[in-house]
Amino acid sequence: MNNQNPKISVLMSFRNAENCLERSISSVLNQTYENLEIFLTDDFSQDNTLKLLREFAKFDKRIILIKNNQHEGLTKSLNIMLKKSRGDIIARQDADDVSDLSRLSKQIEYLFTNNLDACFTRAISLQNKKLLHKISQYLPKKLVIKYKNPFIHGTLMMKKNIFQALNFYNERFFYSQDYKLMYDFLSKNYKVKILNEPLYFLNTVDNISSNYFSEQKYFADCVRKNTEPNRFLIS
Repeated sequence: MNNQNPKISVLMSFRNAENCLERSISSVLNQTYENLEIFLTDDFSQDNTLKLLREFAKFDKRIILIKNNQHEGLTKSLNIMLKKSRGDIIARQDADDVSDLSRLSKQIEYLFTNNLDACFTRAISLQNKKLLHKISQYLPKKLVIKYKNPFIHGTLMMKKNIFQALNFYNERFFYSQDYKLMYDFLSKNYKVKILNEPLYFLNTVDNISSNYFSEQKYFADCVRKNTEPNRFLIS
């Protein structure tokens, strides 16, 4: 791995996201860190999402466009992109969120300077501009993970070989796949820290967590209990 300028594979999945994708994708395309490949997956959208993604792909050779022929969900979409990725470093970005333009540059420097396997950043709500996760930021992550996910998935940066060692995202977790990933990550004693600077702007209204609260709770409970989800509840 070239620690000076490694390729970062950015993973973004979209479903019916025509109203927010332009701002989100632009915040990745305009990063100060340029050695990127950017995966854009359309998860069988029913609006103009795919058309808009194709327009972006025309004008930037770093973009790899993937079209799901049926609704696969975020977990499977992420694994499809992961297995196609060529970067040594994987970064996440959610469809309705925005990254600070220096996010990836600062994050990758933090990753290698601290000899980490993964790192996250702090985030600010797009709606009310408040800093998120104020308390859990300072608590031991192995303690917090027993009760909730202390990490913001959209800010994830992880070495690809760690993803491979964890066997990627667990596809039995249609929701809370990030919670499951980091629960398993910490159980293996991999090294992770959260960069204290907020470099991510999170949509906190009308998102998966709010729209699918009961489903999220069920899968999160499975993580906390270290049990497998009921296969009939997996879409």
